Amino acid sequence: MRKRFFLALILTIFMGLLVGCGNSGNQPAGESTGAAAQTDNSETKNAETKNAETKNAEPAGEAPAEGGAIQKIKDRGKLIVGVFSDKPPFGYVDEKGDFVGLDNELAKRFAKDLLGDESKIEFVTVEPASRIPYLQSDKVDLIVANMTVTEERKQAVDFTNPNLKVATQVIVSDKSGIKTLADLKGKKIIVTKGTTADLYLTENYPDVELVKYEKNTESLQALADGRGDGYAQDNFILFAWAKKNPGFTVVPEKLEKEAPIAPAVKKGNTELRDWVNQELELLAKEKFLLGLYDKYVKPELGPDVDPYDVIVEGGTLV
Repeated sequence: MRKRFFLALILTIFMGLLVGCGNSGNQPAGESTGAAAQTDNSETKNAETKNAETKNAEPAGEAPAEGGAIQKIKDRGKLIVGVFSDKPPFGYVDEKGDFVGLDNELAKRFAKDLLGDESKIEFVTVEPASRIPYLQSDKVDLIVANMTVTEERKQAVDFTNPNLKVATQVIVSDKSGIKTLADLKGKKIIVTKGTTADLYLTENYPDVELVKYEKNTESLQALADGRGDGYAQDNFILFAWAKKNPGFTVVPEKLEKEAPIAPAVKKGNTELRDWVNQELELLAKEKFLLGLYDKYVKPELGPDVDPYDVIVEGGTLV
C-alpha cells in the first residue's frame, strides 16, 4: 500500500511541475509564444522597410544637384538651345553641316560665357510652331530662333530683352497683280505655320486663302513654284530673298507694326532669363551683334540698310 501511495504522490508532483512550466503567469499554453512571434514579425517588417528606404535613397555623393536652372546647365556640361536650320541669315546649316547665322552664333557665345567653351552647346532644330512646346516640355533650355514677342506668347513663355526687331510684310509675284494689302482679298498667300504672319492673317484677313507649310524653306519654294500669290513673313527675310529672286516684290505696307524679337525661356525660369539680359548688356560693349550683322545680314540686305533697323544692341529698343 505504501509503495502505491508513494508512486501516486510522485506522479502527482511530476504532473504539477509539467503544468507549471507550460503555463507561466497563468496564461494558456502558446499565448506567450504567439506574442513573441508578433514582436519578431514587427521588428522584421520594420527592418525590411528601412532596408527598402535605404535602397531607394540616393547613394552618397550622387544626390540631385542643388541650385537653380543655371547650376543644372553647368552640372550637365552643355547648354541646349532651340534654333532654326533653314532661315538664313539668322539660323541655318551651312554646306559643312555647321549651325551658323546671327542667332546661332549668338547662342554659341552664350555657351562660351556660361560654360567657358562655345562648343559646350547642343543645337536642337525647331520649327516656328514647335518653339513654345519644346520649352514647355524641357527639350531645350533656351530658344534663339527669331521669335517675335507678342502678348499671346508672353502668356506661355518668358522672353528676355530683345536682340532684333522686325515687321511683317508680304512678298508677291510681279504677276499676281497685288500692289497693296487691300489686293490680298481672294488671293492665296503662303505662310509658315506658327509664325506671327500666320496668326495675324488668320485673325484679320478671313478673305485671304492661306497656304501653310511647316518650314520657311518649304514656304519659299512654294512661292517660287507659283503655289501661292505671295508669302507673308518677317520683312528682312523677304528683302534678302527678293534680292536673289527677280520677279518678286515686297509690298511696302506692313501687316503689323514693328515688333521686337527675343530669346525665350520656359515660363518662370527667371534665373536664366536674367542671365541672358545681363549677357546682352555686356555684349553691347563690344558691339557683338553689330559684328554678327556685318558678317551675316549685311551681305543679304546690302549696304544701304541701317543695321540698327534690324539689331537691338544691349537689349534696349531705341
